[in-house]
Amino acid sequence: MLRKVLLTGVFFCFLNVSFAQRAAVDTVRATTLESVSGDVLDFAEKHLHIRYRSGGTSRGGFDCSGFVRFCFQKFGMLLPHSSASMGVLGHAVDTRDARPGDLIFFKGSNSRASRIGHVGIVSEVKDGKIRFIHSAHNGGVRFDWLHAEAYYQRRFTGVRRVIGVLDFLPGR
Repeated sequence: MLRKVLLTGVFFCFLNVSFAQRAAVDTVRATTLESVSGDVLDFAEKHLHIRYRSGGTSRGGFDCSGFVRFCFQKFGMLLPHSSASMGVLGHAVDTRDARPGDLIFFKGSNSRASRIGHVGIVSEVKDGKIRFIHSAHNGGVRFDWLHAEAYYQRRFTGVRRVIGVLDFLPGR
């Protein structure tokens, strides 16, 4: 009987340590993900006002997906160079749960089309309103608010989380 009590006590001690370790790992992981998001956004902001260039992937000019890919690649995440291809990565996030570093997607120039044609990076969520940085045909790399622009509201297709979901390249 004493042996059962001791074994049960040891088991529960191990279980408590295991839960504590997992909580600590989860806390570190969340902090790391926030750090990566912040790093990506800080890097993205350094490229404000760089001109739009169709197919562009460098500081000489970016298209929307080229800009997003460029920013994430700096921190070891290799994304495809197509907003439609990016639109299937990670997992969908409700706009109420969006956070900085998430990708935000829009239809292309035809608001009635179903195909994704534009992508940006969520930079801020304030009072349920989403601000994002992107390379726009008119204005190059800039910030916009989803709720303030009817153009983007009509074309909005969703938000997806890739940070913490996709693997980083080795050595990063």
